[in-house]
Amino acid sequence: MTDGKVLPHFTPTEERRMWRKVSFRIMPLVGLAFVVSYIDRANLGYIAKPLSADLGLTSAALGLAGSLFFVGYILMEVPSNMMLERFGGRIWISRIIISWGLVTVVTAAVHSQTQLFIARILLGIAEAGLSAGIILYLTFWFPKKQRAWAMSTFFLMIPISNIVGAPIAATFLKWGEQLMGISGWRSLFVVEGILTVVVGIVILILLPSRPSDAKWLNPNERAYIAGTIKLENEQHSAHGALTGMRQALTSGRIWALAVAFFAVVFGIYPFAFFLPTMIDSLNKTLGSDGDVSGVLLAAIPYFFALVAMIIWGRVGTNRSAVFSTTVPMGVGVAGLVAATFAENGILFIIAVCVSISGIYSAFAQFWRIPAIALSGAAAAAGIALINSVSNTSGLVAPYVTGFIEDRTGSYNYALLLIAAVMVGGIGILLTVGRRAEGIGAEPSNASTAIKLD
Repeated sequence: MTDGKVLPHFTPTEERRMWRKVSFRIMPLVGLAFVVSYIDRANLGYIAKPLSADLGLTSAALGLAGSLFFVGYILMEVPSNMMLERFGGRIWISRIIISWGLVTVVTAAVHSQTQLFIARILLGIAEAGLSAGIILYLTFWFPKKQRAWAMSTFFLMIPISNIVGAPIAATFLKWGEQLMGISGWRSLFVVEGILTVVVGIVILILLPSRPSDAKWLNPNERAYIAGTIKLENEQHSAHGALTGMRQALTSGRIWALAVAFFAVVFGIYPFAFFLPTMIDSLNKTLGSDGDVSGVLLAAIPYFFALVAMIIWGRVGTNRSAVFSTTVPMGVGVAGLVAATFAENGILFIIAVCVSISGIYSAFAQFWRIPAIALSGAAAAAGIALINSVSNTSGLVAPYVTGFIEDRTGSYNYALLLIAAVMVGGIGILLTVGRRAEGIGAEPSNASTAIKLD
């Protein structure tokens, strides 16, 4: 019961049907948004060789181009999430998507290193707030019991985006010039940008901002979802959850969680930008068309990550969020270390399959923790802060990886550095993360009375 209103009663079958309806209406749309965003931000990895050849980029310069995306992204993350809280998910998420789609199209016209750097900064500004905004948006729809599944399902889009993005990139690298009359990597930017704008328009039309706006829910369903989430937020606030924006931005606990998530994300972006190049540098059996072969081989680890995330999502639902995050992080570290001993592309890909599977499984499970420790305006600000700080790894990791490879001629030291950073993140989660998770340990006592006031 909340605000004098008794929540509607649903049988278990009726409740499952309701959540199935919500999932089918919401998850494909936000998932599609995240797929196109991740492809657009990571496509430098697919086109690294031809892009570098045309613009005269070193490995360090390519890494810097990847990193500069996060300058604007980080600066605009918190303001963007506060705007989503104010204007609603439908308007703000579609605005973000359409903006970065237009920037992606413009990126096809760059002709110098400096122009590429500027385009990447603008892309980060345009895309800022999408992933944090969708995470916040999901907290408007899914209470704690369903949130673990929803988060796991949403973050399946990361490996899916790599699985989809690799063959698209390979196709345009090979046939783009014949199809569009411009070089393959330029045609890739044009096509991806146009598709992104189309996705933004679809979301503007179909995505409801909150349960109260969903015409495909009946009145009892809308009341039940909104009331359950409000009751959980009240319970969490009574047990120490942060509720105000200033509280979230100044909380040592939230900053510690941000650093821990930085460690998780630090393991993602070097692979996103350099994995095809890493494979090409090791696999001596590739044919002369190395650009395309390396891109296609780079998709293999993401198939394994997709399966691992599905399996671990089912296991993790019945475990604590900290356990479900730190165990796959440890697997990711083991894979990184094993990759440094790989002497050919096949062994390297096997090790990377293990590492990426662990890292991505941890990525999905982590977000269960701040969803418990934050509510209201604190959720908008805190989730954005965590995502913003974590994405400084996207600013640092690609450049550091490229710099180390330029200086040593190998990616091994970069992989070991990533592993060390992730070990530090595990330590934070086992201490601060456990205390944050303890806020939501009390059982929910949401009423299921039949009467609706």
